[in-house]
Amino acid sequence: MSSRIAVVAVDTNVVVRLLTLDDQDQAARAERLFASNRIFLPQTVLLETEWVLRRLYGFERQRVIDALRNLIALENLQAENEQTARLALDWADEGLDFADALHLASSRKVGHFATFDAKLRMRMQRLGEPYVFEI
Repeated sequence: MSSRIAVVAVDTNVVVRLLTLDDQDQAARAERLFASNRIFLPQTVLLETEWVLRRLYGFERQRVIDALRNLIALENLQAENEQTARLALDWADEGLDFADALHLASSRKVGHFATFDAKLRMRMQRLGEPYVFEI
């Protein structure tokens, strides 16, 4: 990439290379992209990155949460729905599955979230978030 682009949205594989450094060439290219551009991180990429790091790479839960927090804290990175992402990471820190936490954080503004998952409902009530209910 020879010139700076205003904003570049990144795919999961770019983020994973940046965070794992498991392919030196691709990791270096990802680092250059991040260093020389403003980056947009779609919420779907954040969700998929968490899954890939945890399930495919076997990263411990806290390592994944910390890596994603550090990623969205980058000065030149704009996360889609950043407040939602931060809330989901906070809830994941409290023991919620990250995907559930992101679904809930994304839905919070409508006031109610229906689920058959009794454990999820109880966890959210313990966190002071009673808007999750069973149907």
